Amino acid sequence: MVGVRAILHADLDAFYASVEQRDDVALRGRPVVVGGGVVLAASYEARAHGVRGGMGGGQAARLCPAAVVVAPRWDAYVEASARVRAIMEEAAPEVEPVSIDEAYLDVTGLDRIGRTPAGVGAWLRRVVRREVGLPLTVGGASTRMLAKIACGAAKPDGLRVLAPEDELAFLRARSVGAVPGIGPATMERLQAFGIATVGDLAGLPEETLIAWFGAHAGGWFHRIAHNRDGTPVRRGRARRSFGAQAALGRGPHAPAIVDARLLGLADRVTRRMREKGRAGRTITLRVRFGDYDAITRSRTLPLRTAESAVVLATARDLLAGLRREVAARGLTLVGVAVSGLEADDAPLQLALPLDEDDDGTWPADPEDDPRAVDAALDAVRARFGTDALTRGALLRAGAAPPAWLGPADLVEAADGAG
Repeated sequence: MVGVRAILHADLDAFYASVEQRDDVALRGRPVVVGGGVVLAASYEARAHGVRGGMGGGQAARLCPAAVVVAPRWDAYVEASARVRAIMEEAAPEVEPVSIDEAYLDVTGLDRIGRTPAGVGAWLRRVVRREVGLPLTVGGASTRMLAKIACGAAKPDGLRVLAPEDELAFLRARSVGAVPGIGPATMERLQAFGIATVGDLAGLPEETLIAWFGAHAGGWFHRIAHNRDGTPVRRGRARRSFGAQAALGRGPHAPAIVDARLLGLADRVTRRMREKGRAGRTITLRVRFGDYDAITRSRTLPLRTAESAVVLATARDLLAGLRREVAARGLTLVGVAVSGLEADDAPLQLALPLDEDDDGTWPADPEDDPRAVDAALDAVRARFGTDALTRGALLRAGAAPPAWLGPADLVEAADGAG
């Protein structure tokens, strides 16, 4: 890859399930499902039976009756991720994590000192296996997009680094569904126009794609078909949003259960924001109906906020606007995100508490201020761990414990971790 960029995409295989199998020899070689009510992760032995993350636990049990169901252990996953991240930092000058179990590495120019992209990838896999005990798949190419596709093609527990002269042939032989950012709905639209592979996209003029799909999507399809992705790998890149989502499984679901999920999500998202010193103005609610059609609704506030009460109230109001659709179509997933973030060092002007006192004034007593609750919860969790406290509403509604809303549910921003 001399003269061109060299990007690696490293992805831990079936991460949560692999950690469980690493730590319990009795689970090795057996189908493992992490999470009960909803599948958070499945080992490859379980995936062979059709079990997938986000699937309801009942459906997973029917597909794979022999599966061993284990509760998530977030501390173990965070510790393993940190150890792998440290190894990646030794391997490359620029490392950009994009989730708890994957990252991009820019290894451009390292071949001048005898460290080829394939050699770096092989070293990573070997050291992570030896020191952390986990399988790692690595893909490499001249662009981030193609490195990720190569990584997907090498799974599980493989290495695929493309030579520049082989990239276009490899890319154009892929299904359009292999391209990051193209989901089932977009793939269905493309197939309606007779487009099944990236090669089919490459064979169409940009003007045709724009006429069919609009300027933004059409231009993007044309660029990816020709492997034009100049997105750099940058460490410490700031988030554009914080978000979390929770799969509910097939309903019906009592309103109290759904509301408890919203409460847990708002709590999780805003706590992460406060840890990073960030606040945002735009609150987005994502819902997936019983027919698996997903929509989002957003509202932009006059002031930035990182308060649980403000985010929760806005999400509740957005969901109330979808009451009829939810009643008619059911609900299988809810998500909450906050965007419109300022720079870390921007002056922070938080929204006022939502509720006035009886005399029309804002609470003078700090104990009556919703922000005091946030501060108290943050302090306890920082000292005793994220599972030390949970809100009573989650328990009264019969919702899952706090671990259910752990790192697996975080929706990472497209531009990486902050």
